[in-house]
Amino acid sequence: MSTQVLVTGAAGFIGSHLVEALVRQGARVRAFVRYNSAHRTGNLELLPPDVRAEVEVYLGDLRDADAVVRAMRGVERVYHLGAVITIPYSYQHPREVLDVNVGGTLNVLIAARDLGVEGIAIASTSEVYGTAQTEPISEQHPLHPQSPYAASKAAADALAISFHAAYGLPVRIVRPFNTFGPRQSARAVIPTIISQALARDEVRLGALHPTRDLTYVTDTVRGFLLAMASSEAIGRPVNLGTGRSITIGDLARLVIRLIGREVPLVSEAARVRPETSEVLRLRSDNRLARELIGWEPQVSLEEGLQRTIAWMRDHLHLFDPGRYAY
Repeated sequence: MSTQVLVTGAAGFIGSHLVEALVRQGARVRAFVRYNSAHRTGNLELLPPDVRAEVEVYLGDLRDADAVVRAMRGVERVYHLGAVITIPYSYQHPREVLDVNVGGTLNVLIAARDLGVEGIAIASTSEVYGTAQTEPISEQHPLHPQSPYAASKAAADALAISFHAAYGLPVRIVRPFNTFGPRQSARAVIPTIISQALARDEVRLGALHPTRDLTYVTDTVRGFLLAMASSEAIGRPVNLGTGRSITIGDLARLVIRLIGREVPLVSEAARVRPETSEVLRLRSDNRLARELIGWEPQVSLEEGLQRTIAWMRDHLHLFDPGRYAY
């Protein structure tokens, strides 16, 4: 009999790719999607029809403990990706971000403990490290969250570790560095660059000097699957990153070259984050992922960008390149 799996945040970017991978592996997937009056299911609507037909959608809110319990009944494994993820939004609405990301994670952990799930993987983020104090960043690097969003994720990670220590909950903490690929919204830097380079006469970004370690989405999804399959990963964070970094400016110039349009690059003050909140350097040490779960990236930055550009050419109607999305 196939495994029954719950994916929270299933309508999101990484979540939809994880749902697709699980369905193709033969799992029975229940997708937890935040309720809206239109019953829209986000990126799940972009899945191939044969995959989408196999997904059971559960509408609810992670802040509702009863909804989380109902969604988790009968489930063997849980992938918890549900969160409010945008950093600029967290500046404006820190309470909502904390309520969803910390309170929602607590509800997921309690339900998993009480229902006796056999495995749970929590999505973390490299943002919990803040600007690198030493590079590459290993899992022993100090946590220094520089935004309410990053603080919420650091708190959620700590809760997950505590539930393993206190209750023996078989939790894995998967800590991706910057993931990119098809279906990502313009809140992220790569879709922002691509959509503008395809449709506008210039590319407007915030700061151009920060560096990021960019991982293609299929590699990140494979990391979640491998972590869930590994007992060695229980109770500890595991970085998923390429070990290479690039400045935002050089990334934009690479995207512009791959698209083949001569468009200028502009740093716009309105898009620049507060100086002490901007994470300046992120580059992963992925040795633990290699050792514990046998993971390493397979898709190069250039190949991943080419795949993403091709997808966005076909779906440019989903984006508004002239608007700053946050």
